[in-house]
Amino acid sequence: MKRNISSITVLMVLLMLPIISFAQLTTAPNGGNKKASVSEQIGVSKISIDYSRPGVKGREGKIWGTQIAHYGLVNLGFGPAESSPWRAGANENTVITFQNDAKVEGKDLAAGSYGLHMILGETETTVVFSKNYSAWGSFFYMPSEDALRVTVQNETLAMSVEWLTYSFIRQTANSAVIALDWEKRRIPFKVEVDINATQLASFKKELQGPLGFDHKGFVQAAQYCLQNNYELEQALKWAEIAVSAVYIGEKNFTTLSTKAQVLEKLGRMDESKMVMKEALPMGSINEIHMYGRQLLMQKKVKEAFEVFEMNYKNDPKSFMTNFGFARAYSAKGDFKKAEKYMKNAVNLAPDKPSKDQSEAMLHMVKDKKDIN
Repeated sequence: MKRNISSITVLMVLLMLPIISFAQLTTAPNGGNKKASVSEQIGVSKISIDYSRPGVKGREGKIWGTQIAHYGLVNLGFGPAESSPWRAGANENTVITFQNDAKVEGKDLAAGSYGLHMILGETETTVVFSKNYSAWGSFFYMPSEDALRVTVQNETLAMSVEWLTYSFIRQTANSAVIALDWEKRRIPFKVEVDINATQLASFKKELQGPLGFDHKGFVQAAQYCLQNNYELEQALKWAEIAVSAVYIGEKNFTTLSTKAQVLEKLGRMDESKMVMKEALPMGSINEIHMYGRQLLMQKKVKEAFEVFEMNYKNDPKSFMTNFGFARAYSAKGDFKKAEKYMKNAVNLAPDKPSKDQSEAMLHMVKDKKDIN
């Protein structure tokens, strides 16, 4: 019996030898290069770069235009590629991923992952986005797999960068410049995203999930369109869902006032006024106050005065209604009345910051200065 067990044990060990022989422990990347990733979000659109970072390692002045980072297209002597660009990093493909469609240097590039390569030159570089992003380096580069090429001007850095680095610089609300920095050279290319289009696409997707079972999500989406004056017909659809959709629709100040504002933006003034008339009695003191402030910012002084007056009549002993009514009279240029209601606000202030603000504004109306 013992002999049989021993035989079985030896057999199992022998069977496992190939597995043990080929198994490898985790080690650092080849050649002492560092692995890295960097990402940035433009609006709701994420752009990420995964790459390996070669070091200068004392080779200043011997990087660009050499075997390390060759100029033009060359035969690397391995793989099917006869003319290869630089791998724009080290080891595997440098991979850039766009969550949404984008523009690179003004040219369209579809959402997805791309192998990033560069055709280097002394003063300019052609940045290549390849549909093949799983190859090793540029050994398997094929021009037929190009998704996009853009040519950019190289820049000179004041100080040497030891480890090749990608970063997002010169950012705006809808764009960023992606910069490759290594040794004393920078290779920059600009990426742009249509933030309104990507935001709406995100809303539509999210509203098909759990967030679509609550009117608040539809209000938020409609208000985004309002604030950005974008896709107002879609905003109206969302606002109507928030007001009247089966199970989730709700008539309250927020849903109705949002719908009214969309209708106004669309030029449907009579409908807007009817919906707003329905909304106002449902509003809290603070909601109506903020609506009045909004009207003042739109220079609609007459309409704002009516809103602040209604709010005051509903609760004449409230700090907020007196504060708002003072704003309304100030906007009309009636500083005497503004002073009267601001004095009330000072006396009714619920806390020191509110009292300090009211007293400061009281001094302004006494000096006949508009507080809006």
